Amino acid sequence: MKFLTFFAALLLSTANVFGAGMGDILGIWKSELDESKVEVYRCGEMICGKIVWLKKPVYTDGSEGQVGTPIIDRKNPDPKLRNRPLIGLQIMQGFRKLDETTWGNGTIYDPKNGKSYRGKIHLVAPDRLELRGFIGIPLFGRTSVWTR
Repeated sequence: MKFLTFFAALLLSTANVFGAGMGDILGIWKSELDESKVEVYRCGEMICGKIVWLKKPVYTDGSEGQVGTPIIDRKNPDPKLRNRPLIGLQIMQGFRKLDETTWGNGTIYDPKNGKSYRGKIHLVAPDRLELRGFIGIPLFGRTSVWTR
């Protein structure tokens, strides 16, 4: 009986690591350099993400923007979108579940350079997310690690 209880407890504890579902990716994630936090959420049957916190939410250097005003999407290639505040900006969209821990076929927007990339997300652990942004094929890209 003790063996069965131990085995059941072991099985339940490993389910959190190996049985990652769509809900496991949802929530607030810190960017690699702790410069921002992104909320990953459902948008229909897909996964999206938006910036919800910035370490520096307002301009502090007059050469970048008016000091004290919210940081905006000033590097966007579309001039009509360059006045959008970064906080609240959707930067991930269209990710579909590929397997238990991987989502793909989405796009990731980098407001630092105004470029969008194809993307893939891999839930490595409940508190570790790897995002791969790339052009063309995943071989030509960069991986960023986010944590909870």
